[in-house]
Amino acid sequence: MSEIVTRIADNVGISPDKAETALGMMLGFLQREAADGPVAKMIEAIPGAAELVAKHNGEGTGKGLLGGLMSAIGGGGIMGLGQQLMSQGLGMGEISTLAKETMAVAREYAGADVVDEVVASVPGLSQFV
Repeated sequence: MSEIVTRIADNVGISPDKAETALGMMLGFLQREAADGPVAKMIEAIPGAAELVAKHNGEGTGKGLLGGLMSAIGGGGIMGLGQQLMSQGLGMGEISTLAKETMAVAREYAGADVVDEVVASVPGLSQFV
């Protein structure tokens, strides 16, 4: 997982620690929001992904007024994830690049068909990846 985190950190332009947290949050979001079968295959295929989700899955949730409101109305979907990532200090450009890099890594390990199923099962995700 460390080489994946380093690759994402370099491509997004953020520290490895921030990349690890953001990647764990993003994968955790997908685990909660995407279709169970495809997302389980995807996370299982990426070395260290399950541990990263377990470590960072809830980080950033409920921070700030918007995060609290989003949680109160059902987690906020993509917008809720964006708020969580912004609370970690990421800007919109970094979040967009992070999403694309995460999906590129997932495609390498799990295959395009599995990742396409995951993306298709989360409303609004396709416009970001």
